[in-house]
Amino acid sequence: MEQNKTKVLVTGGAGYIGSHTIIELLGAWKGDVVAVDHFGNSSPAVFDRIERITGRRVRNHAVDLCDAAAVERVFAAEGDIAGVIHFAAYKSVPESVGDPDKYYRNNIISLLNMLRACTAHGVQNFIFSSSCSVYGNIASLPVGEDTPMGHAESPYAYTKQIGERIVDDHVRVDPRMRAISLRYFNPAGAHVSGLNGEDPINAPSSLVPVITRTASGRMPVMHVHGTDYPTRDGSCIRDYVHVSDIADAHILALQRTFGSAMDTRHEVINLGTGNGVSVLEAIAAFEHVSGRPLNYEKGPRRAGDVVAVYSDTTRSGRLLGWKARRDLHEMMRSAWAWEQHCMGRTT
Repeated sequence: MEQNKTKVLVTGGAGYIGSHTIIELLGAWKGDVVAVDHFGNSSPAVFDRIERITGRRVRNHAVDLCDAAAVERVFAAEGDIAGVIHFAAYKSVPESVGDPDKYYRNNIISLLNMLRACTAHGVQNFIFSSSCSVYGNIASLPVGEDTPMGHAESPYAYTKQIGERIVDDHVRVDPRMRAISLRYFNPAGAHVSGLNGEDPINAPSSLVPVITRTASGRMPVMHVHGTDYPTRDGSCIRDYVHVSDIADAHILALQRTFGSAMDTRHEVINLGTGNGVSVLEAIAAFEHVSGRPLNYEKGPRRAGDVVAVYSDTTRSGRLLGWKARRDLHEMMRSAWAWEQHCMGRTT
């Protein structure tokens, strides 16, 4: 790393994973941390929560990353960016099925603009927020990074497949850049303080916030999308990993790009626990932690969902020295604490 460059730019910094990563960065990174988020599905209040937890105020640029000129102005204004963690993307599978153009425009153009700006300003370290959705429906589990990508079951998943290819091609023609694409499985939970968690402006599509909002009454009923899948209880199986564990992995990945041990200049690493949990098992875990029954109804399958997916964790352990530390019950406990905070807050 150049000695005069210590700043990390986090796009989508007001988002769920972005905000938790900023919290961990503020405790572990020696340089400055700056965010970019135009609050398309988040709130400026996130930065108030980060400050309450860490005691530090994060500077944010409220610009649309699809605006190349605006991205250029951010890089020019900051000047000494050492690395970028690129979270900013729309992520709802059902919304992407219903409005694919929105996803192709936002998720791909924003990535292209960020990579071009990195090259123009000599930023050599790049972390890309990818997804296990790139694998599609898998014939053999657990899923390793060398498992071939299957048919993308949603436009969202396809933008992540395309995104990884874009990063790979960009690194090939910019010999200074080193990048890691992190394929998350299913982030869940909230900060241990209960003061920050998943809080989208739009209706949540991820399982855990749907569970907690139903339990608190903010949603009247939860729908289990499909109970006739070829799984142990008929519901989809996913690998749920605590958001703070995922945040920790980003710091390790960023540090790796500054070192000399990367196998290639673009590495791909899964982030998961290696354990598959069904939707109905997740509901049972929440009911156990909270001590209250959940109002849910079983219904038909949802377009874009895969049957089952969970991670092979070998590579994340070998390359990053990373292992998920928080279990499903901790995910549910922290998510429920966050939901109770949401119900009691005034802003």
